[in-house]
Amino acid sequence: MNAQRFQTLLRRFLKQHILVVGDVMLDQFLWGKVSRISPEAPVPVVEIQRESYFPGGAANVARNLRALGASASVMGVVGDDPAGETLRSLLQEGGVDTSGLLVDEQRPTTLKTRVIAHHQQVVRFDREKTGPMSPELSRWLLRHYERALETASAVIFEDYAKGVLSQELLDRLHRLARRRGKITAADPNARHLLRYRHLTAITPNRAEAFAAAGLAPTEPAPEVLNDAPLLRVGERLLKRWQPDNLLITLGEQGMCLFRAGKAPHHIPTVAQEVFDVSGAGDTAIATLTLALAAGATAVEAAEIANHAAGVVVGKVGTATCSTEELQHSFARCRR
Repeated sequence: MNAQRFQTLLRRFLKQHILVVGDVMLDQFLWGKVSRISPEAPVPVVEIQRESYFPGGAANVARNLRALGASASVMGVVGDDPAGETLRSLLQEGGVDTSGLLVDEQRPTTLKTRVIAHHQQVVRFDREKTGPMSPELSRWLLRHYERALETASAVIFEDYAKGVLSQELLDRLHRLARRRGKITAADPNARHLLRYRHLTAITPNRAEAFAAAGLAPTEPAPEVLNDAPLLRVGERLLKRWQPDNLLITLGEQGMCLFRAGKAPHHIPTVAQEVFDVSGAGDTAIATLTLALAAGATAVEAAEIANHAAGVVVGKVGTATCSTEELQHSFARCRR
């Protein structure tokens, strides 16, 4: 992909509206330093100096879309609590449409708290309830979704196994999107394996791909295209899910794109440093879907998503990639 084509696609990002449906959450970061070990147990004592909050899960996908210049709407469930209010406010401040966020008084907003000391995560603790949505909330979400589809270029289904996406609801949401000719993408979860069929794109990481294929995980081979277990997983998932594009993210090895009837395509990582992989999958699916909606080919979209993921892993915390950072990464790799 040459520079002119890349710039054309970036300009088209601004005209896209993406609908994100799934499990939203709030990420809390407690930042501090460690100077001693606790006398009570062999654990570090973290002196907290500041705290920050970021949208997480499906909300972070929407946040990534906004950072890349697209408009975004998010649909999911929050609790009637301060965490839900904070999440809604953060999204609205970032320009994300939150009219599709439902309030469930019977469950708390999913809150993930990470303690960071000297740029390293010390511990994470989660506060959440992961039961399924009530039938009433599911019906409300479905009605709102039908209206929201009218202006959407694409739909992203983001499953974090928190209870929003059931198989029945996913099938109905996907069927409605396909009837309207929308691009559809999904980020699967290894602990909640839904049946994804005939989507435009699916973006599991290596562990999720092996779990979905029903195969035991293996250590990565030095050369991705010679990694027989990975290639077998890709082939099996293409037959099982029948997506147009299957993009398996591989951490430090980059990504591998699988398509029916075509040879696997490896995209090596462009990350210079890796500080934190939190949210890198959110960035990858947001960028891939946005690029496809803007008219990119599958290979072009995967290449752009790889650049965006390479940017965010170089940051600490739940991060996003701006168009300026994307341009810088692309230019650096072409020197």
